[in-house]
Amino acid sequence: MATPKRTERSRLLILDAADAAFREMGFAATSVEAIANRAGLTRKTVYNLFASKDEIASQLVARVEANDLPYRDRMKAGEDVLHLLEGVFLDSAYWCLANPSLAKLALAPAERPALEPPPDRPSFQRLVRDILVLGQRQGVIRRDDDPNFMALILLGVYGQAMLSVLAGRRFTEDEITRLIRIVVEGIGERSL
Repeated sequence: MATPKRTERSRLLILDAADAAFREMGFAATSVEAIANRAGLTRKTVYNLFASKDEIASQLVARVEANDLPYRDRMKAGEDVLHLLEGVFLDSAYWCLANPSLAKLALAPAERPALEPPPDRPSFQRLVRDILVLGQRQGVIRRDDDPNFMALILLGVYGQAMLSVLAGRRFTEDEITRLIRIVVEGIGERSL
C-alpha cells in the first residue's frame, strides 16, 4: 500500500483531530487553533487545506456518508427493505448521539438538500433513495411516486426527530422503527 502524500496525510491528521475535538468540546467551542494543535500542525497549514472550520465539519460528515458499502452489500443480497431502512436509520441515530455537534450541522444544513442527491460524492440521501428504489422493485414501496422525493420526506421527518433527540427528548429504537413505518406506510387508516 502506498504511503499518502504529505498533503493527504495532513488532511487526515486535521480531520481526525477535528473529529476528536468536536466530540470532546463540541463544534462551537472548538477553534481552528485547537484543531491545528491536536493535529501537530500550524493554523496556517489547516487554512491552506480547508477554507474554514465548517468545511472541516462538512468533510467529516462526508467521510461518514461515504462508508455505505455494508448497506449496499445488504441491498445486493436482497435484504428486506423495511428491515434495511430501520438498520440504516438506527445506525445513523447512534452516530448522531455519539457526535451531537456534527449531527446538528448535518441535520440542519445551511443549504437545503436538492431533490437529486449530490452527484459528486456518496450521500445519506442517495443511500436512502437507492434503498427505496430497491423497495419499489421488491413491491414493498409505492411505485407511483419519485424515490428522490420520498427520500427527502423520510429524511426530513427523521432529521426533525433526531434534532429533538439532540435537544434532550428521549427516543427509543422502537420509536425510530415506528417513525419509519409511519412514513413508509402513510398516516391513513390501515386497510385490512
